[in-house]
Amino acid sequence: MNRKDLAKQIFEISHLTGEFKLRSGQVSQEYFDKYRFESQPQLLQLIASEMKEMVPKDTEVLAGLEMGGIPIATALSLVTGLPMVFVRKKAKDYGTCQLAEGVSVRGKKVCIIEDVITTGGQVILSAQDLKKEGALVNNVLCVIDRGSESIVKMKEKGLSLRPLFTTAELKGGL
Repeated sequence: MNRKDLAKQIFEISHLTGEFKLRSGQVSQEYFDKYRFESQPQLLQLIASEMKEMVPKDTEVLAGLEMGGIPIATALSLVTGLPMVFVRKKAKDYGTCQLAEGVSVRGKKVCIIEDVITTGGQVILSAQDLKKEGALVNNVLCVIDRGSESIVKMKEKGLSLRPLFTTAELKGGL
């Protein structure tokens, strides 16, 4: 499947219209329901195959953000052979009490994986949390970047964002 066909399929499966409150607090008349493309194994595999080339060459660990980034990171881990961690929004207060579950991130070059980004707020918070754990975090990949401000906000925090698609690309059919 080529990039244009992949964009079309993601758009057809996940694009919804109506009134939706986003994590950022913004209200939008359209929404990309990531679970609709993440729950389709063939589509998830195509997304991972396309994103594989976007992973920076020096990446040592992929970090899937709770909850939607985890399926994408898992699929990417399978196609790249890179280990991954499951990153919680907040460390649990029982068991291992860890923020990042899986391999150690201390001293490792970590690439954050997310599904859909609007402002980048949660990604920035998670990057800060991972840095406190000793991770070297500079790169972020996502399937869909909804907002123009996310790249600027992340750059200000020393993060480089590379989306597979922007909302404009998905809506315009590339």
